[in-house]
Amino acid sequence: MGDRSTTMRHKAYQLRQTLITLVLNIRDALVSGGPLVIIAVALIVAAYWWLKPNPPSEVTLATGPAQSAYAGFGDQYRSALGSNKIKVNLEASEGSFNNLQLLREGKADLAFVQGGTASLTDEDLESLTSLGALFLEPVWLFYRTDAAQRLNKRPQLTSMTQLAGWRVNVGTAGSGVPTLFNQLLEANHLSPKQLTLSQLTETPATVDFLAGKLDAMVFVSAPESLMVQMLLQTPGVQLMDFPQNEAYGRKFKFLTPVTLPRGIVDLAANVPPRNVHLLASTTSLLARDDTHPAIKQLFAQASQNIHSNAGWFNRARDFPNTKSSELPVAQEGVRAINEPSPWQQRYLPFWLANLVERMWLVLGVLLAFMLPLSRIVPPLYQFRVRSRVFKWYGRLRAVEHEMEQPDSDRAGIRAELEELSRKVEKITVPLSYADELYALRSHIHWVLQKLNMQTQAAPAQASQGPASAAETPNAPAA
Repeated sequence: MGDRSTTMRHKAYQLRQTLITLVLNIRDALVSGGPLVIIAVALIVAAYWWLKPNPPSEVTLATGPAQSAYAGFGDQYRSALGSNKIKVNLEASEGSFNNLQLLREGKADLAFVQGGTASLTDEDLESLTSLGALFLEPVWLFYRTDAAQRLNKRPQLTSMTQLAGWRVNVGTAGSGVPTLFNQLLEANHLSPKQLTLSQLTETPATVDFLAGKLDAMVFVSAPESLMVQMLLQTPGVQLMDFPQNEAYGRKFKFLTPVTLPRGIVDLAANVPPRNVHLLASTTSLLARDDTHPAIKQLFAQASQNIHSNAGWFNRARDFPNTKSSELPVAQEGVRAINEPSPWQQRYLPFWLANLVERMWLVLGVLLAFMLPLSRIVPPLYQFRVRSRVFKWYGRLRAVEHEMEQPDSDRAGIRAELEELSRKVEKITVPLSYADELYALRSHIHWVLQKLNMQTQAAPAQASQGPASAAETPNAPAA
């Protein structure tokens, strides 16, 4: 029972010493490396504040009129970014020109804008950027067959010069179509005054057109537009063919000659009954230059899924591209369109992948800066641990020096040495530094033995007389 009790006491003592050592080691490690950690955290916080890696939770996208192709694409972008906890507010507008104005005024962060909508200013080049060309939007000029027969004595239009005297709706000023149509008229030596032009929105204009109050209507829209598909299949309505579309494409850099293939609308009904030559404007996704880079990246990546399918005027993966945009394409758009997805986005949640991507350079610089500084931590830790032992050597040396004085108080010195021994007994250090602790204890014991020897030798020296005392300088005076 006695052996078992002794063993348990030893284990309890060892456990207590281990816990004390652990706590002291943690304290020394914190004190030694704490300043370095504080500096690192402060630099990371400063970099985070400066870079603002997390994007805003809401963003505004300018689209277009209700039920337009722009509105439909806006819904798809809202759904795509919603999966990453980004709320997309859709700003309805009259069209492309209106969208450009919203961007300029800061009322929208991103917008769909057709090429040739308006002349881009130097300020636009500085404040706006493109995320890539998304799709082609043909110039749809629908006319009534009976109007062509009545006004031109033939059922079909073959040139824009034949529009003189026609009632034509060119859409609202905010759509940008009036500006584009006036350029086409000027190229054909026609004045807008030679036509009766109206600027109704699509739905009222279509009602008047089908009722015979308008002879023709012009709008620019993606083929996904329900209005386009309806008019292409309406009896008595024809789509104007532009046989000179190649010449238009050379004359206007923002126009692309395209062909609407025969039967693309309805193969069974053979709609249209022949290939139709058209002009198309390239629509890009523009963003304000101060829009958060992560938002630009998300929109550019979403465009890959939304606009990469084959269409009436393009093959699969022709869009999005970085070749057809009037404005320079942002780096986020270039990477999303022409490069594979970053590895971190394939394996990490968006917020974490974005944080890593935005902060990795800062973390690299911080690591290069902190590594040399971290070399002072081990010596500083070692110094703190050893100082628990070495700080007592100064007191021990002072006691020994006092002990050598002729008039020293040996009783007081003995009490001081015993007090010093008791305090040293309570010192705890890691096992790797235990030799220094035991060396200190040995030195205290050695000084105490030396004091005992001097105390025993003192009576003998006193009995030998003054001469002997004079021969022993370190001995106290009789």
